[in-house]
Amino acid sequence: MRKSDIITVIGDKTGIPKVDVLIVVESLFKEIKNSVIEGEPVFLRGFGTFFPKKRAAKVGRVVKRNIAINIPAMYIAGFKPGKEFGKDVKTKCKKPL
Repeated sequence: MRKSDIITVIGDKTGIPKVDVLIVVESLFKEIKNSVIEGEPVFLRGFGTFFPKKRAAKVGRVVKRNIAINIPAMYIAGFKPGKEFGKDVKTKCKKPL
């Protein structure tokens, strides 16, 4: 499912014009992104938590040239699903393993 599909589904279910739904969805994503960039986790009860996660420095390897390179420590975006969301995925996912 793409963002455009989400906007269409929400618009159809609520009767709100797609243009208005687009503004709300874009604003939601922007606020989540800005909060995580500022180092603030975003808690969405029943869904999950978005948070900045520190990745330690490590040594990588360029396979073609067989040389080691240093990869610096950095922050990445992390997501931990909420209890309810995780439980629903475990029990209701229709895609076979």
